[in-house]
Amino acid sequence: MFKKLYQTLLRHRYKLTVFVILAASSATCISLVGARVAYSDSGRYISLIWNLFLAWIPFVLAYLAYALSWRRWLLYFVIPIFAFLWLIFFPNAPYLITDVQHLADGLGEAPVWYDVILLIWFSWTGLLLGIVSLYLMQQIVKNTFSKFFGWLLVFSVSILSSIGVYLGRFLRWNSWDIWQNPIEILRDAWKLLRNLPPSAIGFTALFSVFFLFVYLTLYAFGHLLQEDNKI
Repeated sequence: MFKKLYQTLLRHRYKLTVFVILAASSATCISLVGARVAYSDSGRYISLIWNLFLAWIPFVLAYLAYALSWRRWLLYFVIPIFAFLWLIFFPNAPYLITDVQHLADGLGEAPVWYDVILLIWFSWTGLLLGIVSLYLMQQIVKNTFSKFFGWLLVFSVSILSSIGVYLGRFLRWNSWDIWQNPIEILRDAWKLLRNLPPSAIGFTALFSVFFLFVYLTLYAFGHLLQEDNKI
């Protein structure tokens, strides 16, 4: 029994390592906020902890979907539900990058360098949570259909998530509003499409390219390590 468990852990050691690193990074983020609150007696960045929690949701959903995808009968019945929920909550992960704009709000409460590190740490953790979850979903699609559809998912989600981040940051919609206020969301989306401001186009385009750039860089780096191991 223990030998089988050991072999399973050994086979998935890198996935477990990524999970541990992201958990440690999240704990560090929370500790940084706690230290800032104690130092400045201000709870300005406490909301980042909630945003970080939301960023973990698509990561957990992707992990569960990936684990269940090896059972063929679940692949066509349960996985689509996980995938739908994952897509809805996915923008919460890269959304943390936009919280950097709050840097100017807390000037004078704590050293600027501390706030910069805190916000970057949250942003990087959220970005990695999104990238890892997208990679897992890409693997599911690639194993089920083909490599082409796996990359089609990556490019599509990059654009859709950028739109989601825009709706969340500037129109203040949340993922769960899809169930609570679907009509209001559709109305705002229609108004936005009818009179699409240049800022919305610019933000969505730049954010999509940035996310894709980071994803492709990490993807290529991971495969570079695989090539080195084969030499």
